[in-house]
Amino acid sequence: RFAIVLLILFSLFKPEWVETLEEDIKPVIAVLADRSRSMETRDIQTGEAMVTRSQWLKSALGSEVWSPLLEGSELRFVDFSAAPTNSMSIEGTNLSGPLEDVLKENSRLRSVLVLSDGDWNMGVSPDLTARKYRTRGVPVFSAVVGRDTPLPDLSIEEVRVPGFGLLGEQVAIGFRIKSTLPRDVELPVELVSNDSEDQPQSRSLTVPAFSEIQDSFLYYPETDGSRDLKISIPVFDEEIAAENNFREFTFSVRRETLKVLVVDSLPRWEYRYLRNALERDPGVEMNCILFHPGMGPGGGKHYLPAFPDTREALSPYDVIFLGDVGIGEGELTLDDAGLIRGLVEQQASGLVFVPGRRGRILSFEGSPLEDLLPVQIDETKPEGYPLQNENPINLTTQGSGHLLTRFEMDDQANARLWENLPGFFWSAPVLKSRPGTDVLGVHGSLRNQWGRLPMLVTRTAGSGHVLFMGTDSAWRWRRGVEDKYHYRLWSQVVRWMAHRRNLSEKEGIRLSFSPENPQAGDRVFLQASVLNRAGFPLEADTVQARLTTPDGTIQQLKLQRVEGGWGVFEGDFISTLHGDHTVSMDFPAQGRSLETTIEIRSPVLEKIGQPARRRVLASLADTTGGMTATFTELDKLVETMTAVPEPEEELRRTRLWAHPLWGGFLLLLLSVYWIGRKLSGMV
Repeated sequence: RFAIVLLILFSLFKPEWVETLEEDIKPVIAVLADRSRSMETRDIQTGEAMVTRSQWLKSALGSEVWSPLLEGSELRFVDFSAAPTNSMSIEGTNLSGPLEDVLKENSRLRSVLVLSDGDWNMGVSPDLTARKYRTRGVPVFSAVVGRDTPLPDLSIEEVRVPGFGLLGEQVAIGFRIKSTLPRDVELPVELVSNDSEDQPQSRSLTVPAFSEIQDSFLYYPETDGSRDLKISIPVFDEEIAAENNFREFTFSVRRETLKVLVVDSLPRWEYRYLRNALERDPGVEMNCILFHPGMGPGGGKHYLPAFPDTREALSPYDVIFLGDVGIGEGELTLDDAGLIRGLVEQQASGLVFVPGRRGRILSFEGSPLEDLLPVQIDETKPEGYPLQNENPINLTTQGSGHLLTRFEMDDQANARLWENLPGFFWSAPVLKSRPGTDVLGVHGSLRNQWGRLPMLVTRTAGSGHVLFMGTDSAWRWRRGVEDKYHYRLWSQVVRWMAHRRNLSEKEGIRLSFSPENPQAGDRVFLQASVLNRAGFPLEADTVQARLTTPDGTIQQLKLQRVEGGWGVFEGDFISTLHGDHTVSMDFPAQGRSLETTIEIRSPVLEKIGQPARRRVLASLADTTGGMTATFTELDKLVETMTAVPEPEEELRRTRLWAHPLWGGFLLLLLSVYWIGRKLSGMV
């Protein structure tokens, strides 16, 4: 018993069995060579020639500068971040990955030398890996390959373009230009298409020195089909790279027939001209309902006898216009308002409020449509604001660049046009815009404590769009130009609102996705709307979709039902590959199927012409106790590395106090002691 107590007390001191492991292998010095695309930057002066970083690296690796490191150590050269052999993989630089691998694979690692420009854009931060090197006592040295100051260059850094466009839709193609030139430049930017029907566009921009600007082209395709587009800027003499002065991309234009429903009460002028505009639009199928006070609904060509009172009847409509109509006897019902809200939020349809002098918009208070209104209405003035003098709609800063308010391609010409458009003599009783809205235009004269009265306001509701037009006098824009601007406005509104609904559609099934231009690594959200064979929303908790990636891998996706009864299902996926991804949905029992292609683009991580990131490599060396220098001081780095001591012999520590055999031995002694007492009759 005394021995057992002593052994337990001995265990409390946490004894360890220490062994020295003598190894015959030489210590290892690893040289990591960066093979990424950014190493193709031409910024290294050798004599009279200017070479790329990769060319300097090739000559350095083949030189005799490494000879001093061979004495007593094994020198290993490791390439990292070379271009992927799989063309669908993302090209980038992972600096932490190779450092981690070298540390794991070499038990007697003496030191590491990194030859790189320090441009890492994938993987975890190198600082996290540096801490592991510090724990192991392995220093990391680094040679900064390339200049750490910007090279004189102009580049198109980014182009933003929708996945497709509808014929008649005005499309914004955004771009970002970066300058590292030491002076301001007047820069012509050009957009050209391979379609002979498309006219080239050009605009002149001033790019300040060492800065970047963003702008966009408004592209209005005249024909449908796919076409190749190119944005380019000229190459200046002092630039070091010309390959980043243009961007090419493909854009598809579809011919779709959009369904529009116009609901109003009195046949006022705005209603008449709006109806004419939509009826004459070849890309629009229009129906209308006229709730005339004291009379039955209006009749005639394209008129409906009643408002569609079921989800199945209402769901085909891409856009609904609500004029001077409200909720009440002989007009809309609360159920109708609920259907309209569900159509906007769950079916990605558009809703346009065009109120009138009857003030029926006030009847939406307390109804499902109240929350969709982008503005707050003044209940004390149901008749609105009649004016003696003509007032225009003044565009806001946000409205000046919006697709809905673009009648001219040039910014200044568009601003002058809006200033000269005929004004209005009546406006809706608006107090202010609501949070989360975009105010595109304000009243020309009226204002209150919140500022100018908002007249043209948009907002997002669920997956759809809502627009508020604060006057019923847009028809007056026809003065002197006939239908040009009035038709243009409503044509743009309809196509802008219906854009998402037409990403992919087939009879009885519709699939939309967001973002519209995903990049590899982004989360892509899917929303499917499915009807059964009888045309009613599919009643199921989940539906299955099949995702086929560019390398042929098939992934099953489960889409969950969205509450509301519209047969809407949502899901998402993430892909690390770029290229065409095919999403398929099959419902044999319902006679429904759909297949669509989502183009996932490759993010441009590796850029030529960027300065070397000395701070990244310096931080790596400082944390581990190493040293950093420029590529011209490679021989000094090698000389310093020769003084690094060999790694100490490895010690193997066995914690006796926590070893299971030690615990078993103590348990055995206790058992023997207890059995002995039992046999001797002491228990």
